Amino acid sequence: MNLNKEVKSISVKELSEYINSGKKIPIIDVREQFEWEVCRIEGTKNIPMSRLTESIEHMPSDESTVIMCHHGVRSLNVIHYLETKGYDKLINLEGGIHAWALEVDRGMAKY
Repeated sequence: MNLNKEVKSISVKELSEYINSGKKIPIIDVREQFEWEVCRIEGTKNIPMSRLTESIEHMPSDESTVIMCHHGVRSLNVIHYLETKGYDKLINLEGGIHAWALEVDRGMAKY
């Protein structure tokens, strides 16, 4: 596994603009279910990092997919793991849901 490989990333503002333009991209939130219930970006799919190996068949592999978490650390770890399984179209959401709440949806619950 090459951890030095550059991971593609997108800022919350770039993702918001992309979504607002009417374009669709799968967004997988790897936070735990209880975190996802506190706040989430509409349209995201929750596949908790702790259940990733048993849920891997639900991960899109043929299209660009944004992976997100609370701050962007777990999502990076998930991307590195999935790359070892042949996934190569993954994009990390910089700053995660916390950055989204600070920069895009200021009314979103924070934790």
